[in-house]
Amino acid sequence: MARDSIRGVHQQSNNEPAGVVQPVVVDIEAVRTFVAVAETGQFQEAAIDLHITQQAVSKRIAKLERSLGTTLFARTPQGARLTLDGRAFLPHARALLLAVDRAAASVRPGERALRVDVLHLRIAPAQAVRAFYRADPGIDLDVVTLPGATVTTAVDALLAGEIDATFRAVPAALPEGVSAVSVLNDPLELLAGPGHPLASTRVLRPSDLSGHRIWIPGIKPGSEWAAFYRELADAFSLSIDRIGPNFGTEALMDAIAESTELTTLIGAGDRYVWPAGHDLRRIPLTRPTPVYPHALLYRTDNRHPTLTALRRHLTATRPLDPDDTWTPDGWRA
Repeated sequence: MARDSIRGVHQQSNNEPAGVVQPVVVDIEAVRTFVAVAETGQFQEAAIDLHITQQAVSKRIAKLERSLGTTLFARTPQGARLTLDGRAFLPHARALLLAVDRAAASVRPGERALRVDVLHLRIAPAQAVRAFYRADPGIDLDVVTLPGATVTTAVDALLAGEIDATFRAVPAALPEGVSAVSVLNDPLELLAGPGHPLASTRVLRPSDLSGHRIWIPGIKPGSEWAAFYRELADAFSLSIDRIGPNFGTEALMDAIAESTELTTLIGAGDRYVWPAGHDLRRIPLTRPTPVYPHALLYRTDNRHPTLTALRRHLTATRPLDPDDTWTPDGWRA
C-alpha cells in the first residue's frame, strides 16, 4: 500500500467470482484535492489553495474517480459542480481527512504528552519531574514507572518509542542513538528505627556502617542498582542484602521501625511516608558522600519540545554535588 493512501473495498462486479471483494486504494492527497475543489467550485482556485498546478488538480481528481469507479464532478463553463455521487462522498471525505490529521497529530512532537519513566514515584527523579510540572502546569506529561525495568530494558523502551525519557544510572556505554545528561546525584542516607544503635547519630561515615545489616529488599540481580550497591559494599566493607520477600516500601518501613538491627539506604531526595509513631531517623552519610547518579536518557533524534524544556529545567535546577562525592569508578556522574 502506498504511504499516503487508504485501502477500502468496493462492491463485487459481475465479472468477479462470487464471494471475492476487491480492494479500493484511495490517495489521501487526491481526497484532499477533491474537498478543495468541492469547497471552491473551481479547479484553478483549488490549485491556488493547495499550492499546486491546475493540471495536478485535474490528475488527482481523475485518479480518485478511477479508484472509486464514479464521476465526482460535472465540468461546466462556470466551474466544477458536484454530481450526486460527489455529494454523497463529500462528508465521508471530510471525515477521512479529519481522521488522518488527528492520527498525524497524535505522534507529532508537542501534540502529545511527554512520556517519562521515573523508576519509582517516591524517589528523587519523580520529585524533580514534579517540580518541573509545578513550574509550568500547562505542560502535558505522562509520568510512568516501567515495571521491573533496568537501564538495558529502559533503553530498549526508548528505542522502541514506548517512552520519551527515563532516569537511570549509567554504568556502561550507551548504544548509538541514545543520549544521556547527568541531572541528579542523590546523596544516600541511612534509615534506622529508634532502637537501632546508630539512631542517635547525626552524621555517619560510610565506613561506620560496617558490621551493621543494611536491608534493601527488591534489588534485582543484573540491574544497575544491584551493581551500584555491590560496588558500594565492596568499597566500604558493608553488608547489604536483599534477603526475604519484597512486600513494598510500607512493609520495609514497618520492619525498620520495629528492629534494633535492620537499616536501609534511601536518597536524600526521596519522599517516603511512614506513621509518626515509627520515629524513623534519616542520617546523612559523608566523608565521602555516596551518591546515586541519576542521568536523563532519551533518544538523540527525539524533537519533542517538552523534552527540551525538561532537560533545560533539570540542568538549571541540578543540586550542587558535595565536595566529597563518591560514585563507582567509570559511572556517569
